[in-house]
Amino acid sequence: MPDTPNSAVTFARRVYIIAAIYGFLAVPALYFTDAPDPHRLLYFAFAGIALVFQGVFLVIARDPRRYAAFLPLTVFEKVSFGIPALAFWSQGQAADDMALGGAVDLVFAALFVAAWLKMRKAA
Repeated sequence: MPDTPNSAVTFARRVYIIAAIYGFLAVPALYFTDAPDPHRLLYFAFAGIALVFQGVFLVIARDPRRYAAFLPLTVFEKVSFGIPALAFWSQGQAADDMALGGAVDLVFAALFVAAWLKMRKAA
């Protein structure tokens, strides 16, 4: 079944809304964990930037056609945490919950790629 413009937009909206909801629930917990002392500022800066991106996901979800140029950037946002999180975990340098968060981000990256491709194909 070919992607119609409406089905592609609906898919993108759902994916980005779900990603934003997940992020708004998961990311604030970073502010309540014991951040490593020499890197505390970077840790909390990461959490802040991640929260900003949840807002970006909501903006994209409102009008995926208008913001289609940002879709590849959102893929990069997800893989920029997902890959290092799993790499560090595989070396015993990250906790299981960080690896789980990284895996979830890679799932969202795949969904963002699917949304991007559907939007391009339906255009």
